[in-house]
Amino acid sequence: MTNIDYEVIGDVAHVRLNRPEKHNALTLDMIDHLAKAADRAAKDRSLRAVVLRGVGESFCSGLDFASASKERGRIMRNLIPKRQTAANNFQAAGWAWRSVGVPVIAVVTGHCYGGGIQIALGADFRFAATDADFSIMESRWGLIPDMSLSASIAELTTIDVAKRLTMTGETFDAAQALQWGLVSGVSDDPQAAADELIATVRERSPDAVAAAKALFEQTWYNGSRLSFPVEQALQIRLLRGRNHAAARKAGLAKEKPEFTQRQL
Repeated sequence: MTNIDYEVIGDVAHVRLNRPEKHNALTLDMIDHLAKAADRAAKDRSLRAVVLRGVGESFCSGLDFASASKERGRIMRNLIPKRQTAANNFQAAGWAWRSVGVPVIAVVTGHCYGGGIQIALGADFRFAATDADFSIMESRWGLIPDMSLSASIAELTTIDVAKRLTMTGETFDAAQALQWGLVSGVSDDPQAAADELIATVRERSPDAVAAAKALFEQTWYNGSRLSFPVEQALQIRLLRGRNHAAARKAGLAKEKPEFTQRQL
């Protein structure tokens, strides 16, 4: 893939934005290939996690306007939503990770601006380096964020914070991002924090993890009348599955369970 590396190491897919000389500024090809990487991960039931990160100093410095402006026709085509998801190509680069049945973790270093923060917010978890900095900078270009931020940020922070950051384009540090709920943790070694979470997830049934993700993806904005049927259906599928049986048997015997490949 063009400037997007996809490598599976053991049971973890590592997706890397690989344009370090530009702080991983996004080209239109990179945007398309991020969505393709998410689709690839969603189809691989052997995975237990996905890690998103940038090669070099930064996670992503946003859209490369100099590059993208040369392809205005392609930009307009990419704005057309797909019938099955309602997302267009730009939105899919951030939101398609929600359809991957394993935890998707963004490891954020350096700059995380514009489209970069929207990709990070599309992940399930974000672990940031202490010196990372963030900006929803589209207002500086006379635009609004259009890579799924309207949905993702609403799950994480308050509406006044979302409006402020989008209206001003101000830059803020990792500590402030944590206070606002935009990152899951801040440390000098965010990859180690991601690895620790992955190690814990590996101890759980892959089907239960997938169902937990699906549960909240399908119900977060819904009231009880719409949420309860989803909860019921997912639980019934788990109760009928081999990995629940393995977890139940091991729990009763006080042993470590041996899970099979994810079914959900």
